Amino acid sequence: RLPGRGGSGAMASSPGALRRAGNEEFRRGQYGPAAALYSRALAQLESAGDAAAEERSVLLANRAACHLKDGACNLCVADCTSALELVPFGIKALLRRAAAYEALERYSLAYVDYKTALQVDCSVQAAHDGVNRMTKALLEKDGVNWRQKLPPIPTVPVSAQTRWSVPSAQASGANTPPATAPQGERGGNVPLGRAESPAAPQDQTAAGMERAQTLKEEGNELVKKGNHKKAVEKYSESLKLNKECTTYTNRALCYLTLKQYKEAAQDCTEALKLDPKNVKALYRRAQALKELKDYKSSIADIKSLLKTEPKNTAALRLLQELNRA
Repeated sequence: RLPGRGGSGAMASSPGALRRAGNEEFRRGQYGPAAALYSRALAQLESAGDAAAEERSVLLANRAACHLKDGACNLCVADCTSALELVPFGIKALLRRAAAYEALERYSLAYVDYKTALQVDCSVQAAHDGVNRMTKALLEKDGVNWRQKLPPIPTVPVSAQTRWSVPSAQASGANTPPATAPQGERGGNVPLGRAESPAAPQDQTAAGMERAQTLKEEGNELVKKGNHKKAVEKYSESLKLNKECTTYTNRALCYLTLKQYKEAAQDCTEALKLDPKNVKALYRRAQALKELKDYKSSIADIKSLLKTEPKNTAALRLLQELNRA
């Protein structure tokens, strides 16, 4: 059901006309008015019951997109859940609910929805990206046993898989996952018709992330024991599998201890590419640059850090030392 042309004024009265008008408002960035039009169409279809289940599901998923754009994630979840009760395994409702759960930091539920979406259509890149982000988030939150805490992932019947595998000619406007979904979610077309990433490499990626996390934790244990040289090796192995900000800042700390200041500064620079306001990366790079006698750059890093944490005592102390240097 692609957005059509149609006025958004009072003339739009039938459910179909109201939906088209809502799509026009959505395309213009008027998410509140678009949601209101979808609500009017839903009210008209209320009495039709099961006969209008598919149309109501589309309207609910479209209204959910408006809520997601406006940051009303709980309303988005509610609409997507209603849409999926009417038409199970709708790809757009699954993706939008996953994005809303992700924004609400309910990572387990987001993971389940992204995984379910991949069963429906394994070519949806946004779902692959979502699974990878949630794997990383859950590893950090729950450790290597994160899978044991997951809710069950539903099995998608073959009928639902074939039903939703029809290529989408111009999936635009209100029928695409909104651009305001969390980082990594594609704002443009859902590639429903072409296989971009087969499922197997994604599972390997998830396994790689778990291995990277294990190596990082081994590195952390070595740091606690004072074995910084061996810790560097573990962090380096971990970074080959997953470029993560914390691993870079941890390795930078080791390099500082080992007086390898250029390497420490470089690691902090890599970390800051991933997280430009990372306090540890700014502080440790400032320390490294101070030892390399690049006082101007070191002071610049400390001032950047203090914009985020103005009362950071270690940073204030380092700034005093730099001003005396």
